[in-house]
Amino acid sequence: MSVSALRQRNCGCYTTPFSGVGVEFFPLSMMPDQSGILLHEAGSLARNDWWNYPKTLSPFWRLYFNGRPGHKVIFPSAEPPLTPEHVILIPDHQLFHSVGRGPVPHTWMTFQVAGRLDSRQALPILLRPTATERQLLRELARQFTGIGIGHRERILHVSLALLHVQVSRRELHWQAGAPAEGLQRALRQLEIQHAKALNLGEVARQPGLSGRGFANAFKKAQGGTPGRFPAHVRVREATNLLANTGESLEEIAAQTGFPNRHSLSRVFKQVTGDSPAHFRLQHGVKPEV
Repeated sequence: MSVSALRQRNCGCYTTPFSGVGVEFFPLSMMPDQSGILLHEAGSLARNDWWNYPKTLSPFWRLYFNGRPGHKVIFPSAEPPLTPEHVILIPDHQLFHSVGRGPVPHTWMTFQVAGRLDSRQALPILLRPTATERQLLRELARQFTGIGIGHRERILHVSLALLHVQVSRRELHWQAGAPAEGLQRALRQLEIQHAKALNLGEVARQPGLSGRGFANAFKKAQGGTPGRFPAHVRVREATNLLANTGESLEEIAAQTGFPNRHSLSRVFKQVTGDSPAHFRLQHGVKPEV
């Protein structure tokens, strides 16, 4: 791909986490599962010579790593360069500018994290990669066989492995107050039994809470309402099947708890803003080249 074609195709990541030059996974409207991380996109370019995206302010996290100096991010209080010495993490809803013209190896991810950082956390977050993290970064880059093309499943697993290590680093300071054990059990039940019809009142009684108390605790932990959560989980599972299998909409609806393909399509459109058919066309498995 020529430089001009690459620039034309790379739209950056503003309100959507998809740049047009990475491997795409879950839509922005999805919520993280029990692991606490939801991957939207991962990408690696051997020669990214244009990285100029001003006034970026988006509702997802970013990870950046460059194999050589040449690019930087500009914050109100700092202008850290992207170099092999650091992985840069940028939380959601942070205003910054991307600047760079040198042809350098560039790796990135866009993702969501269930937890919230402490307000005292210094930003952006610069982490010196460990030997394990460098190995994962090299392995991730190797999985790309072209611009936005690669072994999807391997890219997903390597990316998640790296993200879990990164967000567990001691340099990150998270807000206190993880969900109580009872609420965690309720969340696990909603996750595991997403394909079944659940009585939310019965689920609420597991943590020993009233309906209102459960709703308040749920919103604090997940940022949404208990009533919407099963639908989001079902749609998240449907996106995985749409992107990674050739199963019909009827089969996917049956596996994910929807009464039929029409219900799947309706709720899928409400949650993601896209139809299942168009989502599969855009994000389905593409042949390696």
